Amino acid sequence: MSTLTPAALRKQIHSGTPEPIYLLQGEDEIEKSALAAELAGLVDEELRAFNVDRIHAGDWTTGDRLEDGVASIIAAVRTLPMMVPRRVVTVLQAETLLAPKRDSEAATRALEELEAIVKHPEAQTTLVLVVTALDKRSRMFRLLQKQATIVDCGSPEDVAAAERWVRTRLGAKGVDIDPAGARAMAVRAGFPQRARDDRKNGDVNRLRGEIDRLLLYALGQKRITVEDVRAVAGPEALQDDWAMTNAIEAGQAGEALRQLALMLDSGAAPEKVLGQIGWMVRSKFPALAPGDLRPAIEAVFRTDVDLKRSAGDARVLLERLVVELCAGKRTAARRW
Repeated sequence: MSTLTPAALRKQIHSGTPEPIYLLQGEDEIEKSALAAELAGLVDEELRAFNVDRIHAGDWTTGDRLEDGVASIIAAVRTLPMMVPRRVVTVLQAETLLAPKRDSEAATRALEELEAIVKHPEAQTTLVLVVTALDKRSRMFRLLQKQATIVDCGSPEDVAAAERWVRTRLGAKGVDIDPAGARAMAVRAGFPQRARDDRKNGDVNRLRGEIDRLLLYALGQKRITVEDVRAVAGPEALQDDWAMTNAIEAGQAGEALRQLALMLDSGAAPEKVLGQIGWMVRSKFPALAPGDLRPAIEAVFRTDVDLKRSAGDARVLLERLVVELCAGKRTAARRW
């Protein structure tokens, strides 16, 4: 049917217009769990005992167990809702349904029965299939691609999604966070303002680590402030290892200095940074700014000598070099 982001699914839930079948896939177990809980929230809390089913399919390792399990899913899906307009049936570890571990007559019968309910879903029930590993070659997956709404629960796509990711995970621990704090964490982890397909998104593993550190730092607090984030969180993550040299090539001194600061703050050795700059000068300047190649090489050599004899603060020496190279690049650009 369609593919949704977690944010788009939440809009559907908020509007009260869910689809009949969802396939929640991806490695972010916390996001999948949160979305499954929010889908169950379509039913008023006092009536969930009658209208929400959670079925675990992880141990359906034989044809007989699979047949019995599918029968329980079908029974739950076809049960009429009680005092509410909709039931919600969630199947966890549902990858067993997509590709049974053992082929048998019982397994074949079970999958045929499940296919029937997928092809003709019940109007008053939302079926939620939660999976991690997928066999996209399987017949059941191909059917779900046509009949179900697929929600990809991977890493957050942008700053807004990463903020929500942070709030959800802290909320699961009973802790709130200032909006500015959640945003600072998302930005520091390298998430872009808008989702982009042409480059890697931010570092979700870094967010997980910072959340763990924040919970230890703010132990006993019910709300984490932006000051707590600043005290615990590390420097902003690098979006691109070559962003500094790219900015020098473009003559953008401000951006080059910002990227240099990110590299040094993240632990890059000054000698390694200088080596990267030296490579860029030797390989790029002959075409970009041939008239400034000699002074650029001399500036790199001088900085190398100054670093080796500790003639000044390493950061200041590298910043001076970056400004010199950017100025030479802009001068060359004006000559052209």
